Amino acid sequence: MDRRVVKTRKAITDAFIGLLEEQDFEQITINEIADRANVNRGTVYLHYTDKFDLLDQSIETYLQQLVESCMVESPTTPMTVREALLRTFRYLEQHAPVYTTLLTQKGIPAFRNRLMKLLIQGVEEQIDACGIHKGINREITVQFLACATAGLLEWWIMNSMPYPAEQIVEELMSLLELHLIVPSSIKMTGPTQKRHHVK
Repeated sequence: MDRRVVKTRKAITDAFIGLLEEQDFEQITINEIADRANVNRGTVYLHYTDKFDLLDQSIETYLQQLVESCMVESPTTPMTVREALLRTFRYLEQHAPVYTTLLTQKGIPAFRNRLMKLLIQGVEEQIDACGIHKGINREITVQFLACATAGLLEWWIMNSMPYPAEQIVEELMSLLELHLIVPSSIKMTGPTQKRHHVK
């Protein structure tokens, strides 16, 4: 993609997120986005169909960045669940304003819904890798773990991250290991490391 296009799209997205921090999604207009991004209305419509398309693409972008944050440079390099979680929580810690805005906006539940889909996918891969679903209902286990992780993540972000990422991850891992959900030695390789297109 042309650098100028990338720069323009970033300016529009940043302006949009900035406006979301100040007002509800329903109140935001294309004119406001264009003014904040220092571009004209036509430029916004050149890249996005409307503000709903901008929201959709913004959510996809930020979730993809979140997924990529826990990846290692080499797909063949094993990484523990603890390491993957720590990378993710640290990334959220460093980019708190954006994710706080997306989670706290009542008018855009799509972000949380897509986040849940990613968590469910990750939990399913982990359960299959560990083989822990034998003898228990796999679907219930997946939903329980994904919802618990999402709830903790949401609480942590919406309460201004009262504990550092390292402590949150250690507590979460202790709970998972206590209930034999995640063996401490399991390595994340293969499918878990590939990039997923967020839908």
